[in-house]
Amino acid sequence: MKKITLTIIVFACCFVAMAQSGKLKKADDFYGKIAYAQAIPLYSELLGSTVDSPKMLAKLADCYYQIGETSKSEEYFGRVVATDQATSDDVYKYAQSLKENGKYAESDKWMKKFHSMKALDMRGTQFSKNKTYIESIEAQGAYFSINHLGVNTEHTDFGGYPMKDGITYFVSNRKKGVVIRRSHTWDDKGFLDLYSANAMDDLELENVFHQSRKVNKKYHEGPLCFSQDDKMVYFTRNNMSIGKNRRDDDGIQNLKMFRAEIDENGKWINEKEFSINSKDYSVGHPSLSSDGNTIYFASDMPGGFGGADLYKMSVNADGSFGEPVNLGDKVNTEGQEMFPWVSNEGLLFFASDGHLGLGGLDVFVMIPKKDGSFDKRINVGKPVNSPKDDFALIMNSDNMTGYVSSNRETGSGGDDIYSFKLLKPFMLNLSLKGVVTDVRSNEIIPGAIVSLLDKSGNVVASTTADDKGSYEFDLEPNLDYTITAHKDDYFDNSTVFTTENLNEGTELIEKNVNLEKDPGLSLYAIISDAKTKEALEEVKITVKDNVSGEQVEFVTSQSGDYFRPLTDKKLNDQGSYNFSLSKEGYISKTVTYNMLFDKKGQYDVHNSLDLSLEPVVIGITDLIEINSINFDLDKAVIRPDAEKELNKIVDIMNKYPLMEIELGSHTDCRASKAYNIKLSHRRAKASAAYIKSRITNPKRIYGKGYGESILLNGCGCEGVVESDCPEEEHEKNRRTEFKVISVGSPNVQVKNNSTNSFGK
Repeated sequence: MKKITLTIIVFACCFVAMAQSGKLKKADDFYGKIAYAQAIPLYSELLGSTVDSPKMLAKLADCYYQIGETSKSEEYFGRVVATDQATSDDVYKYAQSLKENGKYAESDKWMKKFHSMKALDMRGTQFSKNKTYIESIEAQGAYFSINHLGVNTEHTDFGGYPMKDGITYFVSNRKKGVVIRRSHTWDDKGFLDLYSANAMDDLELENVFHQSRKVNKKYHEGPLCFSQDDKMVYFTRNNMSIGKNRRDDDGIQNLKMFRAEIDENGKWINEKEFSINSKDYSVGHPSLSSDGNTIYFASDMPGGFGGADLYKMSVNADGSFGEPVNLGDKVNTEGQEMFPWVSNEGLLFFASDGHLGLGGLDVFVMIPKKDGSFDKRINVGKPVNSPKDDFALIMNSDNMTGYVSSNRETGSGGDDIYSFKLLKPFMLNLSLKGVVTDVRSNEIIPGAIVSLLDKSGNVVASTTADDKGSYEFDLEPNLDYTITAHKDDYFDNSTVFTTENLNEGTELIEKNVNLEKDPGLSLYAIISDAKTKEALEEVKITVKDNVSGEQVEFVTSQSGDYFRPLTDKKLNDQGSYNFSLSKEGYISKTVTYNMLFDKKGQYDVHNSLDLSLEPVVIGITDLIEINSINFDLDKAVIRPDAEKELNKIVDIMNKYPLMEIELGSHTDCRASKAYNIKLSHRRAKASAAYIKSRITNPKRIYGKGYGESILLNGCGCEGVVESDCPEEEHEKNRRTEFKVISVGSPNVQVKNNSTNSFGK
């Protein structure tokens, strides 16, 4: 019975595992066909099952990411990146989910991780060079004011494509009163159709009209544009081909771009596909230049940077088209670039989630050069952009008003249409050019990193000087800028300039930057024991730059040395440094090192200054070895042998500028006591005068005469007693001795270990 039961359990487990594997395959099939709405419930049911894995979790997270439910995508991508199986794409989408949820600081952390995983990706490169991009976007101020329109519903509404007669088209999946409503599998919402409305003076859209079935087919219709004379329309539609030609190898029904004529009754006739259409990739989102000679569009055709890129094609006089041309890396990234729109002034607006923005899709504008090429890119900022998706900015022919779409949370639900008014113009042609050169040789310096900073110090843009040392930036009017240049082995340099009050017609500002070669200046010092001359470890060194005020601390190793590169000093600079040295068991000291940096290389401080430390002393004899200072009989003249000993006192008092010493002078017993007192005073005065003339603050030493009151031996001459001591014994009593009263430092604890000649 037990065996039978066990067999049943094993069979049941195998059956469950097979069922879970089958469900996972079905979910993966839906995911591969971008049927996210159908894949989500299947993946969700498999969470915690035997087939659950970081890879499956990443697909579930991506499903939510693609349909815009970023709270869910953040949750699941957060679990994925906590594993060691997360890909760079997982990390990037996690960072973007965080940003769309308003968590900028956390998003920046994961963008840094993404850049470390995929160093050549433009999205990470832009971030690494412009980490204060949020502040820069906010600092530029508002270019537009916006207004939420009453035409919006709880469903998807976007666009605002104008015709001359005041009719404006938009795209929506709102209900149309039909009994059966079809939906697509991306997010389980209705297919997009085209609607038209009357654009009022306040830009509200009224009298909404759903276009006929001749225009709106069974699948998606989307972004479109009209020719200047309203006789031609270019539009986007799902692939409507028959049979196998409808879907690509993954089963995805891609978008195609069409053109149709508009007859006198407003009907679209003679529809034609673009020859560049393919079932293997999407082509759509057309926008026609004001002269009708160029059409811009989005496509994920092979050969792009990744995701959807923006392209252009020439429109020939006979109605044919030239070859598609990718707009390059100034516009396109590895992310998504979509919804291009070219204004009558030639400004190219588009939406991107690859360039640095506030979150999701942001609206950008490319400023044309005189030759029509695009180089200057501006994030149009708030209030057009938000942490969510902002896209499809369409400017009317007045170049002042238009419409933009967003799925921000303050809308009616889904994508909503907002009208806008331009508050300040975009500067069309104002640029900065310059060359980086060596300040001494005037040679060009290629490869220098040149950055443009705004008034607050935020990096607006950054570039690398080319092989001719040249750099170029686009500028905004009426702003203050700083240009900085950095190159290894050179000192950084910067210059400040403004675009305020420029002469009319100014299009170019020239600012060169000169860099000075780093001469490799450095300080080197060896700290040693004053007695043994051996290097000292664990010496705390505090070095203060007396010019800049900068202060650094360092502790020596066993080698007892200190090294500091002087990255802020140039040739012929003056230098002044205080070296404060301290070590337990040693007397602390501070010395000043002054120099002129008149040559390249290392400056050895210990060759110019005494950087040795004296051990803590308990007596004067630990500081110096001094012999008795003797005088000739009945003389107070400093003898040459006495000068040698007095000079030792001079040296030690100069070494310790707070030391105070009492000098005591003594005589032998010969002559009267009164005379000997006077003689000893003269000798003390002579010895003290010798030292005073050679030390700072002479008041630190004073002399006292003791006469014959303190003899070192039994050579006394009291009363009528005559000493029979030899002359050499009497000479020992004719001496000068020293008593340390104070050294002015708690680290030097000097006790008097001399004879009792100083009395009590």
